[in-house]
Amino acid sequence: MLVLGPVLRHVGETTAQVWVQTDGPATVRVLGCETRTFEVQGHHFALVGVTGLTPDSRTPYEVHLDGEQVWPLTNTPFPASLIRTRGPESDGSNRIIFGSCRYAKVADPKLSAKLGIDALDAYASRMVRRDPEEWPDALLLLGDQVYADELTPQIRRRIAGRRDSHPDWPDDEIVDFGEYVGLYRDAWSDPEIRWLLSTVPTAMIFDDHDVRDDWNTSKAWRDEMRATTWWEHRIRAGLASYWVFQHIGNLPPEELAADADAARILGAQGDAWPQLAELADRADAETDGAKGVRFSFRWDLGRSRFVMIDSRNGRILEDGQHLMLGDPEFDWVEAAVHAPGTVDHLVLGTSLPWLLPHAIGELQTVNEIAASKPGWRGRLGESIRQGADLEHWAAFRESFDRLTRMIERAAQSGVASVNVLSGDVHHSYAARADLESAPPAAVHQLTCSPVHNHVEWFVKPGFRLGWSRFTRRLTERWSEKAGAPAKTVDWERLAGPLFGNTIATLDITDRRAEVFFEQPTSAAALAERARLELTAPAPVEVVT
Repeated sequence: MLVLGPVLRHVGETTAQVWVQTDGPATVRVLGCETRTFEVQGHHFALVGVTGLTPDSRTPYEVHLDGEQVWPLTNTPFPASLIRTRGPESDGSNRIIFGSCRYAKVADPKLSAKLGIDALDAYASRMVRRDPEEWPDALLLLGDQVYADELTPQIRRRIAGRRDSHPDWPDDEIVDFGEYVGLYRDAWSDPEIRWLLSTVPTAMIFDDHDVRDDWNTSKAWRDEMRATTWWEHRIRAGLASYWVFQHIGNLPPEELAADADAARILGAQGDAWPQLAELADRADAETDGAKGVRFSFRWDLGRSRFVMIDSRNGRILEDGQHLMLGDPEFDWVEAAVHAPGTVDHLVLGTSLPWLLPHAIGELQTVNEIAASKPGWRGRLGESIRQGADLEHWAAFRESFDRLTRMIERAAQSGVASVNVLSGDVHHSYAARADLESAPPAAVHQLTCSPVHNHVEWFVKPGFRLGWSRFTRRLTERWSEKAGAPAKTVDWERLAGPLFGNTIATLDITDRRAEVFFEQPTSAAALAERARLELTAPAPVEVVT
């Protein structure tokens, strides 16, 4: 039986990756291509590599388990799931939808009313009524696909029975792999979401709630978690489940084939948990070198390049360091971004925004300086950092500056635009960056959050205040007095802050790009709140 999926992941000109979960060992076949499932603690999964597709084509597909058709479902109200490949005719256009922070549908009426209408669910309902030509080319999920530390009443009831065997485990958090499997099942089994994921190529990255709030905020946070009796189980299960449900589908076929970890896990005889647990332990360790695990990845979408940056697990926090990414992974990101003359639009994904409301960004930099001091000042700074979630790029100032320099170089390479897509902060906005060297390409921060979550009452005035000119001037002076170096980038808010459930669309046609934000007005309708041109007003010559 098909438990979950199919989820359409990376799609190239002639290839596609289709992910499924089944209720037992099986041979999974899609469009004549098949593979055996692999097992993790009694759960069964497969990633089918589909080959031999025609470039620039639209191909309906079915899923068969041991020769029996299990997808599409019987009497489905949805159109056929399609694999749409790229080709010369589609190289200059891309429609990318993105967002972050999505709770699954809940049964509790009060919580459901509090969370509001799921923007992705409403988008899927609208897609059903539209021609496939209007469907998005990619969906980018920018973190918090599941909430392992903020459980619904239904999930709390599901895990209540473990108290006798694990009395030291927290009652209100997920800990083991099987519990994570249940979280993903809840998140991806809604009929509209399941159909959308089956037909729109989807890239994903984690953020903190996929593991735990404030994950890898600082060395002090890591030390506090390691001192518990259950954290080792939690981080191992969180990273192992991320690899199975999210990461492997992010990899293009050639990268997956060359990945030694994938070969060990997908080819394991029997339960692959030992191999997966070893990978998770390595991913959590701060090796900052060849033995580490890289979760950042790249997709080439015609003449657009998408690079997803892991801004959570890749952090280096030991030995006095405070880096968003270690040098080897940042080196890889810089190399992945570099493509002079072959790319019209560079799209960067990072769960945490590069450019925040000005005052909030300055506060984060000041806090980083304060938390690094010895004695009570450092302890107070650390307490404020964890309590106020001051752990975005601006709180990792060395990494912020390196990212800014990388974006500046990319903007000088001949691209028409550089757009940084993010989530996390529970409000949506667009900001235009002005870099010191005045590069010809348009550079923007585009943030969309949440897709389906409650926005606390204090968020709205807090972020509006964070964007105000008065608080900006005040915090800039404070940051200068604290010893922070001057930034080489300035930015101006163009749209927002928008509050409430939102899905954003980045529309690219040749060397033009625009973004628009939509919010659900019903379970099948969305209203546009903002639309912005993202490219420079004058043509930009490609540098070769």
